[in-house]
Amino acid sequence: MSFEQRVRDLGIELPTKIGQRGGVVPCVQDGNILYVSGHGPEDNEGNLLYRGRVGAEVSLEEGYAAARATGVQLLRSVRDHVGNLDRVDRIIKLLALVNSADDFHDQPAVVHGCSDLLVEIFGERGRHARSAMGTSNLPLNQPVEIEMIVRLR
Repeated sequence: MSFEQRVRDLGIELPTKIGQRGGVVPCVQDGNILYVSGHGPEDNEGNLLYRGRVGAEVSLEEGYAAARATGVQLLRSVRDHVGNLDRVDRIIKLLALVNSADDFHDQPAVVHGCSDLLVEIFGERGRHARSAMGTSNLPLNQPVEIEMIVRLR
């Protein structure tokens, strides 16, 4: 089964992104390596789905959902750049920042939302190295921002 079919089977829609904000470049390709800029938990119209710090205004479960939604947006950018998710050979690495309350220390559990999505879609090719770090603030008060490195076929 293709990765594109797995996305459809999961009921995930990946419409093409219309515009870019400011000088943000969503992806930069160097040979067969694709570097995907940090993304947040938006819907397909660019509206932020969650706001606040995990462990304060955002629960762990909402943080997980925000990381999953961020994964969807990362995949939209990959598809926009390469044309088809079947060109993905391997997810290499994620770097995730979690907007965290002072006493919140479970950042990895939040980022599992994105990691689990990638494994659901890409299977073993979706297993990746990862860093999950807490921070005191993120742009737009979003709870999570994730960037990704992908190897292409």
